[in-house]
Amino acid sequence: MTAGSALDHIARLGRRRLAILPSPLSPAPELAAALGLPALWIKRDELVGFGFGGNKVRGLELIVADALAAGADVLVSGAGPQSNHVRATAAAAAHVGLDFVAVYSGAEPPRATGNLALTRLLGGLPQFTGDADRASVDRAILAAAERLRSEGRRPYAIPRGGACALGVIAHVQAVYELSTQCREADIAPEVVVLAVGSGGTLAGWLLGTRLAGAHWRVEGVTVSRPAEEARRRVCELAGEASARAGLPAVIAASDVVIHDGYLGEGYGIPTAAGNDAIRTVARSSGIFLDPTYTGKAFAGLIDLVRAGRITGRVVFLHTGGEPALFSGVAL
Repeated sequence: MTAGSALDHIARLGRRRLAILPSPLSPAPELAAALGLPALWIKRDELVGFGFGGNKVRGLELIVADALAAGADVLVSGAGPQSNHVRATAAAAAHVGLDFVAVYSGAEPPRATGNLALTRLLGGLPQFTGDADRASVDRAILAAAERLRSEGRRPYAIPRGGACALGVIAHVQAVYELSTQCREADIAPEVVVLAVGSGGTLAGWLLGTRLAGAHWRVEGVTVSRPAEEARRRVCELAGEASARAGLPAVIAASDVVIHDGYLGEGYGIPTAAGNDAIRTVARSSGIFLDPTYTGKAFAGLIDLVRAGRITGRVVFLHTGGEPALFSGVAL
């Protein structure tokens, strides 16, 4: 399948414009020098200009369009209290006039901060599972949708973290966006590095890289779950996206490179290395990372560069998440 035909297939899907695209591709020469890399660029999806940004907005453009086409009057989704996806979904729901039920794992904190505070500000209706197991969110999303349906509402359930076929397809489009930016700037990155949470972003970037014929490789740093579990999920999501958009299924387990060892005590729990990475990036580029996703992923990049496992010209995907810096994290 040619690049044009792949984009034609994707263009047939509905879209509700939310983001300001393309997001910038910023060179970071001082940061590259600090890491010992010949070149480093940061793909600035935190600057997409909607709901405090983040790459989750890309997927929501397709997901919200699908919800509206289905006649939904309320969105239901969830994740952890500092989820970028939940905060962005709350913003999207407010923008198009839908209600939003936000399902969170664990117990309600005594004070709402960061992304949780923003979700409340946007009119999201939070509920907590009372179970620290994040898988409890999956069950609670379905239960909330069923309860709303029994009350005569028309809910549209979005999987935890927005990890679904439509979300993946949006990241396929992001690959074509980066390809165009690289061509126009006459640069040739060798590797794209990104955080892996629910798996949808990596699935889309791997699928898009193959479809676009891009010459870089894509490597993930898991910030949510063991690498083997994430690898299986990425393959499943890539297959679902291919089927939904009529694209060839081209991602095998051997294509999925995910680096483990940077999660720390668990998802959403800051690490010393992640906090060090946040300081390094801020002081070398003026760009803020976050403690849940990009800080840990960049800590992985630093370590992998030092170990000689990642070399050459690198693009780091900034997936957003800065509101989590205001959740009481000590930096």
